[in-house]
Amino acid sequence: MATPFFTVKQAKRLYSKLSLALLHGLGWKLRYDGLPAARGVMIFYPHTTNWDFFYGMLAKWAITFPLKFLVKEKLFQGVTGFFIGSFVRYCGGEPIERGVASGAIPKLAERIQKADWFWLAITPEGTRSYTPYWRSGFYHIALAAKVPVVCAYIDYEKKEIGIYQWLELTGNEQADLAQIRVIYQDAHGKYQDQHGAINFRH
Repeated sequence: MATPFFTVKQAKRLYSKLSLALLHGLGWKLRYDGLPAARGVMIFYPHTTNWDFFYGMLAKWAITFPLKFLVKEKLFQGVTGFFIGSFVRYCGGEPIERGVASGAIPKLAERIQKADWFWLAITPEGTRSYTPYWRSGFYHIALAAKVPVVCAYIDYEKKEIGIYQWLELTGNEQADLAQIRVIYQDAHGKYQDQHGAINFRH
């Protein structure tokens, strides 16, 4: 059963109503009916254009909950960090140093476990271009923190953004990925030839 649409009547704050009104004004609808727990990992797919961030932030503001997301650490450094980095952090951005064995996964899992409320959003493709595999970080974070994974989506054909459904990971990668493929089988990113394949690299 499809997640119901989020309506203006459900928007509790002025900026929430304005964000939802802007989405609607642009022809988009938002599907959201709450989250399964106070802590978890949200994956966003497909991610094929910078416009995804724009619509994603409008959706985030419309439902008014503090969602964290990972951003390249260099965005927070130097002059760029002073201007753009500050805004991204205000929006929920968390710096992460990619390609370095810094123990980020256990650290993030511990932060999630200790928090009263912590939802971490991740784009598992890790790029807007086509990739033959997903980054597995979200999977290991969710397993380590023992939290559910919510499958968020954007569909440029239907002009919808929101949540499909959520799942508890079993630890069986192939079975879990098979379930995620079914969830996202009707997803339509802006550039469908850039949808990343739902596999992990081994």
